[in-house]
Amino acid sequence: MAARSSQTEKKPNFFVQLKSLFTFTKDVFGWLPWALGGILLAGIWVGILIGFLLPPLELWSIVLWGFTGLLFGILAALMTMTRLSTKAMYQKIEGRPGAVGHVLSTSLGRSWQAGDTPVGVNPKTQEAVYRAVGRGGVVIVGEGAHGRLTRLVNEERAKVTRVASGVPVTVLYVGHGEKDVAISDLAKTVKKLPRAINRATQAAVIKRIDSVSQSLASLPIPKGIDPMRARAPRPR
Repeated sequence: MAARSSQTEKKPNFFVQLKSLFTFTKDVFGWLPWALGGILLAGIWVGILIGFLLPPLELWSIVLWGFTGLLFGILAALMTMTRLSTKAMYQKIEGRPGAVGHVLSTSLGRSWQAGDTPVGVNPKTQEAVYRAVGRGGVVIVGEGAHGRLTRLVNEERAKVTRVASGVPVTVLYVGHGEKDVAISDLAKTVKKLPRAINRATQAAVIKRIDSVSQSLASLPIPKGIDPMRARAPRPR
């Protein structure tokens, strides 16, 4: 029964997804309906104009070209909405914890492997460090202020350098400073890194880093000590 119920679950169809994308983008760009309507009308008028200019000047030719213009207008409207939805996504997630992880895990393509979970977190400030491994080597991305991320970034870089000697390690910081990378340019910046390793080396590096991360995460904690409640002894 469970197998049948899972098979009967249907994904949202194209029009439902299109409506969701339109609503999501319109929340940021309120002028979106007017822009899409203008693009459709422009496509129709261009098609009709071509029908008038190209012989033979017949009603069926004008209607056919007008319909062709409508199809091109729909295609242009969809392309415009897709690009605007990407910009809207960046505007909505910018400055929020986890924005870097979302971009790395969804926008780098198959040549890179990254997760939306940070590899290092400052629990007090919610600043985090993320890691991606790909053809350009290892990329460490800091999300937050540089000063408070120094220790986390250095620890992650030392760990990667220890297990993946010779593989280039690039450190990026997301923000609006002179040396920072905007969240909207993060994926492009990572993809532009020159190719440094092949697929076999990439797989080996990922395996080594994951094994080290798992071993560190599974280190035993002495019984009777709660690291979240540990305090310095009071003077007597």
